Amino acid sequence: MNLEFFVISLLNGISYGLLLFMLSSGLTLIFSMMGVLNFAHTSFYMLGAYFAYTLSGVIGFWPALVAAPLLIGALGALFERYALRRVHKFGHVPELLVTFGLSYLVLEVVQLVWGRSTVPYGLPAQLQGPLFTLYGTQFPKSRSFIMLVAVLMLLSVWLLLTRTRIGLVIQAALKHPHMVEALGHNVPRVFMLVFGGGCALAGLAGVIGGNTYVTEPAMAASVGSIIFVVVVVGGMGSLAGAFLASLLIGLVQTFAVALDYSLVHAFTRLGVQVTEQTFGYPVLRLTISQVAPILPYLFLVLILIFRPKGLLGTRED
Repeated sequence: MNLEFFVISLLNGISYGLLLFMLSSGLTLIFSMMGVLNFAHTSFYMLGAYFAYTLSGVIGFWPALVAAPLLIGALGALFERYALRRVHKFGHVPELLVTFGLSYLVLEVVQLVWGRSTVPYGLPAQLQGPLFTLYGTQFPKSRSFIMLVAVLMLLSVWLLLTRTRIGLVIQAALKHPHMVEALGHNVPRVFMLVFGGGCALAGLAGVIGGNTYVTEPAMAASVGSIIFVVVVVGGMGSLAGAFLASLLIGLVQTFAVALDYSLVHAFTRLGVQVTEQTFGYPVLRLTISQVAPILPYLFLVLILIFRPKGLLGTRED
């Protein structure tokens, strides 16, 4: 492994991990506040990309960067107010089912409106090309922009929750909702705003992730399972845990995809001869890049076995 490979893979892993964090942070906030696992969360991510694609053709990318997440947040708040809140009293299973149904509804609507193929949602001129060249390899401006937006978002959410009055009300409503309501605050409205805010964060991730990667109807499903891995590994309801897990999984997947080594190669480097009669020989010939897609789920299983609360989780339920 040379220095060029390590540095470029490190930067790519961090940028991918920060995009995962932008997605998982909204889901983590919603769960920590309401105890709801929103199965439609990545659908709002997909809508953010498609809304930005449409708005960019009318008002340009930079205004769309602000407008699309706000629209997604409004849709999320409306869904919480008129759908999720109505089934909340019946328990967690109806909540899961209604968000699960919403994910399929959004998918069908997207295919009806924008079609089943990839849409040409491209990068604006300011984000095209490399930001710098390192060891002869170019690092694109778009990935750097993802990193910048994710860090600014993390800082903004942290300041909101720890340094503002609304943040204190949100944290108090998390642990003592009846007391907060007795003090005159509208707790259901707080829940609605938190749900809408979490959806807006997913929409923001879609705006900057859709043109960096690809905007298509399958984009929600492609990241849906990995986001739940991030939330569980980091610890249910822990924003810091989601940040740590996002970076870990982003780095692990990026490095694993780029490594073309097999266990046979590793044994050979160690001076151990592996033959056709060796137990599991066909498995040993698999390269790390081939097994890269299953590594996050293996990480999830190990976390659930040895630390069920996750890396930084504290929530009991």
